[in-house]
Amino acid sequence: MTDVVHTSPSDAGVQPPKANRSRWVVVAVVLTLVALLPFARFLDSYNYVLQVGITILMWIAMVSGWNILGGYTGYISLGHNVFFGVGAYVSGVLLVEAGISPFLSAPLAGVVAFALGTIAGLITFRAKGPAFIISTIALLLVVFLLMDNWEYVGGANGLGLPLPPLAVEWVKVPFYYAMLIAACLSVLLGYRVAHSQLGLALRAIAADEVKAEVAGIDTRRFKLMAFALSAFFPGVVGAFWGYSLTYLRPTAFFAIAVAARFVLMAIVGGRGTVAGPVIGATFLVLLDELSVTYLGSSEINLAFTGLIMVLALLFFPLGLVGTLRSVNKLPAWLDWD
Repeated sequence: MTDVVHTSPSDAGVQPPKANRSRWVVVAVVLTLVALLPFARFLDSYNYVLQVGITILMWIAMVSGWNILGGYTGYISLGHNVFFGVGAYVSGVLLVEAGISPFLSAPLAGVVAFALGTIAGLITFRAKGPAFIISTIALLLVVFLLMDNWEYVGGANGLGLPLPPLAVEWVKVPFYYAMLIAACLSVLLGYRVAHSQLGLALRAIAADEVKAEVAGIDTRRFKLMAFALSAFFPGVVGAFWGYSLTYLRPTAFFAIAVAARFVLMAIVGGRGTVAGPVIGATFLVLLDELSVTYLGSSEINLAFTGLIMVLALLFFPLGLVGTLRSVNKLPAWLDWD
């Protein structure tokens, strides 16, 4: 006689409907509170808090996009700020030459970044592993040199943008909501990719690309799709960020330090997870702000930040989300995979 083993939904790796509902209720409450932040004008450091919120949301949007390539597909890019900068310059030029607001041209900036990501993929995917990483750094350096010497966009001197036509006390609010929408859409894209046939193909490529090809997966096509999709939202938020700065300079967008933040945030939060970029971006931006506030912009600040990241990776080798999931300690409302 065969014994029948009964398993609960949680034992089988599937959460019961009530747990799923609770998860999305918590997410909805958090999103509501985030959306209401611009109305908290009673805060002593209102403008500062709003600026930190804008920065966090920007990085969530960008790292969630990067995660499609660097997380799900397993191809680490150190050149994704190329799309961030290109988005800023596309919208900046349209603003200066045609008077089109970056709030309107941001989707076009994303499309240009998408197209550039496809072209970059055609070139860089000729390499794998460390060679691929080096090829993305080479892409970054080429674009930096181009923008630094292209007089039409100001070259090394930069490109000045007109100020947003808003009262000073309200000028940050539209940027906050633009970044919030971009962050939500980018995370949603990551979620949809993770739970699709595309996501399964990308994870198979990350696990073993040769076996994926043998299994009949068109690895070249799926990798190109991943690269293009991962470039879209960095291009979109680049348009918003550039407009908020009112001045575009190559060193502000195409520095290797900016590229490294994509990777660090994804790794600290949990590369290849949907919630990882959200946690990693929030954690590192807040860590930066706290260390600058209490330690100042000095070598001590850099050393402290580096120490915290080393400790985080030491105790959370799969990132915060990945490690907590591996020991069944991840809160249900953060388990989006």
